[in-house]
Amino acid sequence: MDGATASAMASILPVLLLAFTVELRRTELHRRGRRPGWLIVGLAAFYIAFGLVETTMVLSIDGHLLPTQPSDVLSGLAIFALLVLLFVLALVPSRGKNDE
Repeated sequence: MDGATASAMASILPVLLLAFTVELRRTELHRRGRRPGWLIVGLAAFYIAFGLVETTMVLSIDGHLLPTQPSDVLSGLAIFALLVLLFVLALVPSRGKNDE
């Protein structure tokens, strides 16, 4: 993938993920149904796949996936850490008016 496309995708995809996470939290879809555990596993798989794609985009911004620079590896690790945090925060129950 060329650098310009990778750069654009690395900028656009996080915004889409954030919108998805906000809607997930708003609808509380992961708390519905008889087996919410399967949905949480599916969401975790989605976030992992998204993290791999996003890391690949960040690593290939310079036009080459390999060899990577140490700063690229640190950026990839930071992406995964932020995605884990975003996933966990999306699943935390929101406080309602009765909880205060």
